[in-house]
Amino acid sequence: MSEGVRAMWMRGGTSKGGYFLKDDLPADAAARDALLLRLMGSPDPRQIDGMGGADPLTSKVAVVAPSTRPGVDVDYLFLQVFVDQALVSDAQNCGNILAGVAPFAIERGLVKAAHGETRVTIFMENTGQIAIATVPTPENEVRYDGPARIDGVPGTAAPIPLEFRDTAGSSCGALLPSGQAVDMVDGVPVTLIDNGMPCVVLKAADVGATGYESREELDGATDLKARIEAIRLAVGARMNLGDVSGKSVPKMMLVAPPRQGGT
Repeated sequence: MSEGVRAMWMRGGTSKGGYFLKDDLPADAAARDALLLRLMGSPDPRQIDGMGGADPLTSKVAVVAPSTRPGVDVDYLFLQVFVDQALVSDAQNCGNILAGVAPFAIERGLVKAAHGETRVTIFMENTGQIAIATVPTPENEVRYDGPARIDGVPGTAAPIPLEFRDTAGSSCGALLPSGQAVDMVDGVPVTLIDNGMPCVVLKAADVGATGYESREELDGATDLKARIEAIRLAVGARMNLGDVSGKSVPKMMLVAPPRQGGT
């Protein structure tokens, strides 16, 4: 039997992925990425021969290491393993997977758990920013069960509050990379924003959607997806991201009026 690589598989927010110590992976980035592709079962739409769940939200990786930076406990590199392409990208951060970094660091002995709760300072290598996670650690052990609920995930679990520092413009150089609150792209008014994640915000109605489509309806909306992707590709240069055809950013966000309260 071949020797394996130690890892933890955890859910963070609405995502799930593998957490690895940096020293347990190949030092060469190309060799590391090749290994992660094999572990996830990519490229394959079903990822049938790996740990990926046939969805970008479940094909993610955290690489964690002790930090040498003053006042920082661990360094965290997020990697998006594409499902149906032989591609591993570090072009973005992931706040969902970030939620599992501190528990992983405690479990693997990088950070000593305090009684009650443990604060872990994390350097996010993708963006060069700092986040602080607070982990419930009664009896000096990570607690995973708890009352926190999040849309898109059944059940509840322990909350992991995250504090972010200086996130504006961390990927694109400015909160509003184009210098404007609203840009026109292909006849559609959009807001280009980078506040921890490069995003394009637009009205669902402006691209012929309601904003209340189901996942199945969106998956089958070929024309809608093509138009949204055309807008995404067009704004790459305006957001200082260059050619984004092979990147998972910027993220596209469709907004719609509320149906059950709210603003």
